[in-house]
Amino acid sequence: MIPSTPLANQTTPAIETLAVAMPDTMPDTLAGLRAEIDFIDDAMHDLLMRRAEVVARVGTLRTVGKVPFRPGREADIIRRLLARHSGSLPRRTLARLWREIYAAFISIETPFAIAACDASGNGDFAAAAREHFGALTRLRVYRSPAQAIADISSGAATAAVLPMPVEEEAPQAAWWTALLHRDEPRIHVVARLPFWASPRPDGAVAVQALVVAAAAPDASRADRSLLGFELPPDFSRARLSSVMATAGLAPNAILIRRTPHGPAAYCLVDVEGHVADGDPRLAALAQAVVAPVVVLGGYAVPVEGDRP
Repeated sequence: MIPSTPLANQTTPAIETLAVAMPDTMPDTLAGLRAEIDFIDDAMHDLLMRRAEVVARVGTLRTVGKVPFRPGREADIIRRLLARHSGSLPRRTLARLWREIYAAFISIETPFAIAACDASGNGDFAAAAREHFGALTRLRVYRSPAQAIADISSGAATAAVLPMPVEEEAPQAAWWTALLHRDEPRIHVVARLPFWASPRPDGAVAVQALVVAAAAPDASRADRSLLGFELPPDFSRARLSSVMATAGLAPNAILIRRTPHGPAAYCLVDVEGHVADGDPRLAALAQAVVAPVVVLGGYAVPVEGDRP
């Protein structure tokens, strides 16, 4: 049975051992400082083992078939830690450590694999997937987004890393248009990469990507959502912005795919906040769209070095 006392109020074996075993003062010598580091390493290891026990118990309570990772919650934990962080350890290192921790502990609950679309073949999107989901997480790399999404649909992968949509991309690269059909299993955008937005260290992968999974995105304390729909072919960007503002939706970016002589234009809009199916503001867009608006998903806003 899970104890009712919050874990934060418990004295863990690791902390208790550290308090008893470590003297009030250690000799300020190389040997003394190394001994102190050894005590700290043991305490950290004990806490990681304790965390693994708790995660395993969480897995017994999770609904069967539910995707085991929570991008919104993970983002909020990193933001909270960054807000309390101090000292010489770089903030980006803290974020990187916790990304590896998440990858390790998700694998305790269920087999976990990632698919990545790396159409250019230069390895950038595979590297982005490794940075976010852990260096040792199983990864399959494909040359087309359709192949990566197929791994989600079949259950071969838990999530897929796909290129950020752009207006000038080829039709086969516009993977987000397939999500408008709401096929089962329903696939949503659930995260944006890289989560550590800036400053990016020299040599770090610079590509922008979105993560999709067969699950709805979970809200964090700072989100953006992606809406997809069809517009009349002559509907202007300015008019759409006005309609969305009237509906109470604040667009950050509007992407419109028009085809010559096509009956409609595909539109992808990035809006402020967490928007879910059934949001009453979506009904206000009915005057503009050819078909109902589809919530394609959302993501936690990436963090930067100077703020949590």
